[in-house]
Order: sequence, then structure tokens, then C-alpha cells
Amino acid sequence: MQDPSTDSINLDAYFQRIGYRGERTPTLQTLEAIHYGHTQAIAFENLNPLLGQPVHLDLISLQQKLVDAGRGGYCLEHNSLFRSVLIALGFQVISLAARVLWGAPEGVITPRSHMALIVHIDNEPYIADVGFGGLTLTTPIRLTPEIQQSTSHELFRLIKAEDDYIMQAYFAQKWRSLYRFDLQPQYPPDFEVSNWYVSTHPKSKFVNSLIAARPDVDCRYALRNNRFSIHPLDNGETEHHILTTAKELCTVLTNEFRLKLPANIDIEDILQWFVE
Repeated sequence: MQDPSTDSINLDAYFQRIGYRGERTPTLQTLEAIHYGHTQAIAFENLNPLLGQPVHLDLISLQQKLVDAGRGGYCLEHNSLFRSVLIALGFQVISLAARVLWGAPEGVITPRSHMALIVHIDNEPYIADVGFGGLTLTTPIRLTPEIQQSTSHELFRLIKAEDDYIMQAYFAQKWRSLYRFDLQPQYPPDFEVSNWYVSTHPKSKFVNSLIAARPDVDCRYALRNNRFSIHPLDNGETEHHILTTAKELCTVLTNEFRLKLPANIDIEDILQWFVE
């Protein structure tokens, strides 16, 4: 079962946004190329919840924000848009809901607040996920547990945990658990409650912190409040920079995260809170 038609998606505008000029056929090569291009071009960021602005998951809103306005978003936005693109190209796609483990205390059960995708190609399932922030997949991996899988960036793997899968990345010389999921298909209405919670609840990190992430060719950029980090892919030492002015924050968001900042508000006044 699929959700309503994706006929309204503007593939030309999306492909221009991510710099893709290849074939528009439902092949593994196409999936890998647009997955990589999406993560390089469209940053993970939470400016809307931070600014008290709504986050909408309908296709028109997603296109306007992530494609036309040059903005980014969090997982539900990224993977909802990516899902629509894949379906329009003829891929078979299933949405999944996952419990985030990254940054959570050991043993704590977290809500199903993350969205990932299964994409079937020639009867083989792949996990695609363009929206997991600082350690998002840059290319899809096979839904095959207990093997190391190369991406354009780190090694990833899936491990079994009872009837679930745990996504892990090899980062800083250690396997890190990112999220846990099962294969129960999810549909757009299933994510509305999660979207409302993470974008509006007073205890949500997306409401209280400034967060941005984007992988580049040879590194990953990450921003948490005023701490800007550059993680090189060659196992070199991570650079950490403490930004001391709102202007510096805006410069990093514009340059390293490639965001067009909202023009209808004085964003420097709002971001000043994170450097005081």
C-alpha cells in the first residue's frame, strides 16, 4: 500500500538542488547517486522548531522548504521528501519507524521518532536514510545483518536484536549504535504525532538546541549550539571550534551547511542566545 500520488513533485527542481544529472531509472546506481547528492546538498537542521515555526510533512511544504528555499530539516522532512522522489522514479519504498539510540543512556527505551526507508531493487532490500544528522548514511546499505558495509564515508552494519535491527556506524575507532527498528511498514499519518512532539514539545532537543549536520567529500560538519566540529574521514583529529558571536553562527550555517537563512526574521538576535 502506498500513500497518495506523488505526481506534484518537481523532480527537475529537486535534481538541480542536489546537483544530479544522471539517469532517472529505478536502479541501484540511481539510488546511490541521488542518496549521496541529497546528503551533500541538503543539511540536517532544526531552525523551524527553534524559531517556533511549524514543521509540515506534506509534499508541497517539503519542496518549498528543502528544495525551493534552500533550507534543510530533520529526519522526518528529509526522508519524507526522499521517499516521494524515489516513488516518482518508480522505486518500491516502505517507510520504517525507529527508536534513536545515539546519545541515549544505555537501556532507556526511546520513542519511535526517527524515519528510515526500505527500497527494493531486483527483489533485494536496501536501507536508505538521508536524515540521521551527524552520522546519516551517505549511500544506502543492504538489509543484511552481521556484515560490514562500506559507504562513501564510514563503515556501517546492521546487527540483529531479537526481531529488530540495530543500525551501527564505525566512528572514532568504535562501533556506535544509531537506532533500532523493525520492518513494520509505516505511513504518513504514523509520523504526524512524532513530528508534532519533536517540533513543539518543551523538552525536545529540537526546540531547545541549535543543531546542524552535513557530510562533505572528505569530512562531516556538525554544529551543536555554538560548538562547531569538523570530523575528517581519514581518521585524523576532530577539530572543535567555539563560535562566539551570532554572526559567526550565521556564517557557518550559510557556508559549511549551505543554508539560505530565513530572511523574514532577525535571526542573529535569536541565535545570540547560544553564544552568551
